[in-house]
Amino acid sequence: MSIDSANYRQVLGHFPTGVTVITGMDTEGQPSGLTIGSFTSVSLDPPLVGFLPALTSRSWPAIQPSGAFCVNVLGHDQADLCWRFAKESEGRYADLDWTPGPTGSPVLAGVAAWIDCTIEQVYEMGDHLFVLGRVQEMAHADEVANAMVFFRGKVGGFGILG
Repeated sequence: MSIDSANYRQVLGHFPTGVTVITGMDTEGQPSGLTIGSFTSVSLDPPLVGFLPALTSRSWPAIQPSGAFCVNVLGHDQADLCWRFAKESEGRYADLDWTPGPTGSPVLAGVAAWIDCTIEQVYEMGDHLFVLGRVQEMAHADEVANAMVFFRGKVGGFGILG
């Protein structure tokens, strides 16, 4: 059976996902990052997470040699960060507040949560990689009321009712 890639993308676009920015340092000590919607918890014991960057990503190959990355979970009001890191462009960190996490990977200011990881394994899977990371440290912000959700090609917010 042949699957039409445009239809495949459209159908899967009806599955809402959270939005994260994966950050890390390149080999020259400069921060890099990319927007990822395909982030998941993998294991509680040991604490493992994963995400899937495209094989065509230029940002992930810049981060991978550092052996670490940070998952920055975006809140509903951080669309600017989502789109800033969705584009493969220079200057994404211009005028952006961040601090180094325990592994040295950037923790972006104001995110809903962050998860600092070391790289366990990287697997090639079709036109993407599956990056498996071991959680080293993490934190969340109680004041973030709504999560950012990616749905049908757009971002929005999700809040808990009641």
